[in-house]
Amino acid sequence: MKVVVISGSYRRKGASAFLADRFIDGAREAGHEVFRFDAAFETVGGCRGCDYCARGTKPCVQNDGMSVLNPHLVDADFVAFVTPLHHFHMSAQLKAVIDRFYANDARLMGGKRAVLRATAKSGSSRTIQGLVDSYMTIIRYLSWANAGEVLALGCGDRNLIEVSVFPDAACRLGVSLK
Repeated sequence: MKVVVISGSYRRKGASAFLADRFIDGAREAGHEVFRFDAAFETVGGCRGCDYCARGTKPCVQNDGMSVLNPHLVDADFVAFVTPLHHFHMSAQLKAVIDRFYANDARLMGGKRAVLRATAKSGSSRTIQGLVDSYMTIIRYLSWANAGEVLALGCGDRNLIEVSVFPDAACRLGVSLK
């Protein structure tokens, strides 16, 4: 199985990155091919809405990190979105990547499964609801199957997530992919 992990965190050693690492460990242990795209460390411009791409018939006018991600994304069987909670939503870096899916909508529709991994300082599920709703809207639009969410509430820092149940849950999900 081909797995793409898209991370939106600026902290290479942060809580969200650790969740991504553990998920990748599990997926690789199960023999899956994994491609990781750390959006915060790539140049990804926001969608300009110019329609040049004409929904997949022409390439996007922007020649940036999406040129690297797109072939992997199109070929993926499974996509994992990983983000810290930024003001009740996904990070701007992850949002920029998702906005740029537009150039490949026709090639991305259907046939994939997805999961949301998120970390939040707050322990309240209300703070993360907007992110979950947005994620569900995105995968419904793309006709992807939801393979679940790992919402690490109260785990905004690496030291907190390391002693929580969430890294093991992420790893187990990676191992269980079929």
